[in-house]
Order: sequence, then structure tokens, then C-alpha cells
Amino acid sequence: MNIILYHRKINPELQEYIGQLNRALISRGAQTMVCGDHDVFPDNAIDLVISIGGDGTLLSAVHRIGSRGIPVLGINFGHLGFLTAAGRSADVDQLAEALMSRKITVEERTLLSVSVNTLPQFHKQCLNEVSLHRSASLSTLTAHLYVDNHYVATYTGDGVIVATPTGSTAYNLSCGGPILTPDCGCLVITPIAPHTMTLRSIVVPDTATLRLVTTDDLAQCALGTDSTSQSVAGGSTVTITKAPFTVRLLRMQEQSFFNAIQEKLSWGK
Repeated sequence: MNIILYHRKINPELQEYIGQLNRALISRGAQTMVCGDHDVFPDNAIDLVISIGGDGTLLSAVHRIGSRGIPVLGINFGHLGFLTAAGRSADVDQLAEALMSRKITVEERTLLSVSVNTLPQFHKQCLNEVSLHRSASLSTLTAHLYVDNHYVATYTGDGVIVATPTGSTAYNLSCGGPILTPDCGCLVITPIAPHTMTLRSIVVPDTATLRLVTTDDLAQCALGTDSTSQSVAGGSTVTITKAPFTVRLLRMQEQSFFNAIQEKLSWGK
């Protein structure tokens, strides 16, 4: 099995853990490669990427993998680490044994494809969410939402989020949106600080084509795709669809999505 151990920021604790995990994997017959933030993933066959950091590190690994379909396992050395499958206290020998004996579960996670009519070269995929924000000025954002060419609503406020089930526990949740289970086949659209109480989250099938059309009187706004941001001119149309490929996230067999929201979000406690 060919495995990449991927990290972004390095510190003594992280470096020691990577060394221990690397030795445990090699002793069980794995071929490993340690990659930092500025290293390029090799083009040859990769069976697994282990992301060691927080959710941001895992998202970075997902973007690097693209459409190659390489499974990703996250080990949390960050704050919340909702997308990760193990913490820094995980026993490296038990983890290596589970990976090499394939005692793990693969979850197919939806990605979003994003394009902007005023930015012909802009094409992105994201795992968590697409968000449209007002600019740094005090002016509000006004955007019209269309789902499969049907007008839905006009959002006036700080912005609007389109989240996948994976992203429903991130920015969407902090703005009052619902949690979606990973296999529900839906997307959720949630306003950010709307100027009317009648605008609430709406859930749509992930087969739908979504368009967010900003008004011409807006100088510019910010388009967020996971952890990156891009300035977009007023009058632009942002088109969001389900990507033609998925992300394969790994978790340990004894874990479940509901375990994660209970343990990491204190759900229902």
C-alpha cells in the first residue's frame, strides 16, 4: 500500500507523531512518503492520503487530490477536527494495523463545482460550502437565487451559503442552518444575517443546478469556496452544481456520523 502522510504546519509534537506513524506503517509493509504544504503529490499510484492537522489540512488534501479518487483519513491536531477520524491521542500501532488490514469504512462525500460567468478561468470544486459575502464595505449584498431556472428568493444581508452535507456542520450550522447526514443526497442554502425574518434555510436535491445572481449596483463581493476567497464583480452569476466525482473519506469501523456530532458538537447534551 502506497501512503502519503500530509501536513501543513509542523511543530515538535506533530513531527514526533508523524515519525511514529511512519515507522508503524513501514513495519507493516507500507510504502510511505511525507509531504508538506509545498510538496507535490507524486503522479504514481497512491492508495491513501493521511491528513495530519485540522479540518483545514484535510480540505487542502482533498483539493490536491482532485478527481483522482484517493481515500483520505484525517488525524486531528487542530481544534475541532470534525472531518477527522482520529485524534492525536490515537495509538499509532492500532491505527496502522486497522489501515493495513482495511478495517475501515469508506464514505463517499459530495463535492460542489463552482463557476462564475464574469471569470471564465474560474472553476473550483469544494467539499464544505460555497458562500457569497458582502465586501469589506458596510453595504449589504443582494443576490437572487434560482434553482433549476426557477426563481426562489432574493437574499439581502451579509450573504448566502450553499453547503453540502459535509459542510452542513460548518459555516452553515453557525448561521442557524440544519445538519444533513452525509448520504442524504441534498444541499442546504442558508442566508447570512438576512434583513428579513422570513428567509430561512432551504434544502434542495443535489441534482439541482443553483444560480446566485448578484445585482449590478454592487461594486464587488467575495466568493468563498471552502477556505479560499475570490472577488466577484456586481452583476455576476455564480453557478453551483454537484461535481461529477466524490471525495472518499475514511473513518474507523466503530465510528458513525452520529457519534461525531455527539462527541465533537455535544449534540443533544
